[in-house]
Amino acid sequence: MPEYPDITVYLEALEGLILGHTLEQVRFNSPFLLRSLEPPVSAAVGKKVVALRRIGKRIAIGVENDVWLVLHLMIAGRLHWKKPAAKLGGRQMLCAFDFCHGALILTEAGTKKRASLHMVQGEQGLQALDPGGLEIFTATLGQFHGAIMSENHTLKRTLTDPRVLSGIGNAYSDEILHRAKLSPVQLTGKMTSAQVEVLFDATKRVLTEWVARLRSPDFPEGVTAFRPEMAAHGKFGQPCPVCESKIQRIRYANTETNYCVTCQTGGKLLADRSLSRLLGKDFPRTLEELEAKLRPG
Repeated sequence: MPEYPDITVYLEALEGLILGHTLEQVRFNSPFLLRSLEPPVSAAVGKKVVALRRIGKRIAIGVENDVWLVLHLMIAGRLHWKKPAAKLGGRQMLCAFDFCHGALILTEAGTKKRASLHMVQGEQGLQALDPGGLEIFTATLGQFHGAIMSENHTLKRTLTDPRVLSGIGNAYSDEILHRAKLSPVQLTGKMTSAQVEVLFDATKRVLTEWVARLRSPDFPEGVTAFRPEMAAHGKFGQPCPVCESKIQRIRYANTETNYCVTCQTGGKLLADRSLSRLLGKDFPRTLEELEAKLRPG
């Protein structure tokens, strides 16, 4: 799912492409994309784009008369800039926003169509779609501390909760926790003030660095949650760039948390459901024990 860095570079690219330009037409190739009918899509057609905003992990395109088109890309939704009146061919192409000089195309890979477009009116409509998470770059350390401590959950769950922090998901939470050298399963209620400060700093640094890394003069194609430069996310079995221990994982449902045993958990291997079921009472406690159990012979 595109997160804060990806949404930021999308918005920066769109600012140069569509801000001040008239939305001439909206074409749909999927009846499931549009999730609201008031105001109608026609209320945005023929109007100039006057504002662009991020609402959590959503992209909000504002046109004249305070009408907003709010896109949630979910896991597999992506944006593309194509030539004017580009054809909507294939099931992956869900929608086109047509301008005189090009077309903004929304695609979604896979069979589960989760991406959405909401039409809303004014600030009140936008706020109704905002989960309310803290904006990290306008927050003070005290506000961050209060948000993190609002409920006693694991750090992984807290970082990815859109009601707690805005714009952070599975990928960048792994990177933030690796940078902060904190365990993904540590409970927020047991954090020290020093740990909260380290996490606050790591969150800002990781997001800032990734926005800078993803910026390009071209439209951001190839947005993905898995990048070679990442330290932990998607790196299961590969060496940690800090200590060279193999990155480990915790799998739950359709998500996976990646972490370094040496840097983040004091050498302790965290229980993974599938591995725990396989090994039962023999589940290893350290990376060395795990490697010994998995070693042939």
